[in-house]
Amino acid sequence: MRDYDEVTSFLGEWGLFQRLIFFLLSASIIPNGFNGMSIVFLAGTPEHRCRVPDSANLSSAWRNHSAPLRLQDGRQVPHNCRRYRLAAIANFSALGLEPGRDVDLEQLEQEDCLDGWEFSQDVYLSTIVTEWNLVCKEDWKTPLTTSLFFVGVLLGSFFSGQLSDRFIPESPRWLISQRRFREAEEIIQKAAKMNNVAVPAVIFDPVELQELRPLKQEKVFILDLFRTRNIATITIMFILLWMLTSVGYFALSLNSPNLHGDAYLNCFLSALIEVPAYITAWLLLRTLPRRYIIAGVLFFGGGVLLLIQLVPADYNFVSIGLVMLGKFGVTSAFSMLYVFTAELYPTMVRNMAVGITSMASRVGSIIAPYFVYLGAYNKVLPYILMGSLTILIGIITLFFPESLGMTLPESLEEMQKVKCIHLIFRFRSGKKTRDSMNKEETPKVLITSF
Repeated sequence: MRDYDEVTSFLGEWGLFQRLIFFLLSASIIPNGFNGMSIVFLAGTPEHRCRVPDSANLSSAWRNHSAPLRLQDGRQVPHNCRRYRLAAIANFSALGLEPGRDVDLEQLEQEDCLDGWEFSQDVYLSTIVTEWNLVCKEDWKTPLTTSLFFVGVLLGSFFSGQLSDRFIPESPRWLISQRRFREAEEIIQKAAKMNNVAVPAVIFDPVELQELRPLKQEKVFILDLFRTRNIATITIMFILLWMLTSVGYFALSLNSPNLHGDAYLNCFLSALIEVPAYITAWLLLRTLPRRYIIAGVLFFGGGVLLLIQLVPADYNFVSIGLVMLGKFGVTSAFSMLYVFTAELYPTMVRNMAVGITSMASRVGSIIAPYFVYLGAYNKVLPYILMGSLTILIGIITLFFPESLGMTLPESLEEMQKVKCIHLIFRFRSGKKTRDSMNKEETPKVLITSF
């Protein structure tokens, strides 16, 4: 029986039809980049301190010393969310006393920012933080607002995807798997006409189709991704892999304005590093085993993130370089997950599997802002957590079955065994087992790949 690629080989590999589909699929996700990363500037938190109203009768010296000092990154800076009790320092000012010389500031009573805040406009003129006063006691609202923004991006991506599907034809391979042969032939004929190639008199041999008809058409549901222990293990591992990779990717992207130097330049560099990351992922996927290269770039990205804590405070450019290298590794791994996930699942649940794991990555993007705001307590804490989690998921990746050079499965029963189950079984039985999919020749079927 001929496989799908052999049947449709007359279309060519990169004709006008294939290029159009590629363009439409690419165009449908271009807006997601702007929508997802615009929150970096929309929710930017500028430098701020408690406002001292103009009506307060204070000398310039007391206005400059109205905020107590606190230790931040090894130096004393004015507190963002506290001030000395205004009535007390107004009384000292009226008496002509000088702060620090006549009055011990450490002994003064403090209070919250009862009159609001003053925000620096050196970087941001206006953000949702300055408009809604999402600072100090309201700090928890800033990451929450960012998380809700990503929920909106998730919904927007869904509707934009639905809109783009109106202009993108259904996969003929999937239609064949659903026994919708006539629709599949119509799409292939349109593709041939667009590519300006002759259509064979018979695209699908009726004899071959007749052989397929007696097969029981199996309906699948999301729960089928957890049907057996092996399938459930692979699905859960993929969910963790997608979610935690997404946490690292979006946390590093959202944290770029917090790096030393110009926020706009750092964001540009953070976006620019993705270009070589995607090119590297494409080159590696062409020839090397998936689980090893994904684990490798995750180990690399997580390792350089952990090194940031060892960089002296004066070497800010080194820290920025390590952050960009970490972003490079995480981005490369993220882009490879789409291919790796699609290759391990059979045709009937492939889209479903990619969909549920991609949804898990959106959960990761919703969690990511909270990692960023951990930097308010310790500057290197987000990198320690992200680096550790990245290395952890790199280890998890090594337990996946390999898909390079393997025939794509056609049913859930044909899915490869996850490595940890294979090793546990061998340990319990005391015998060495061999992967039947590697030992036995896999018969060709009508559908073998995307």
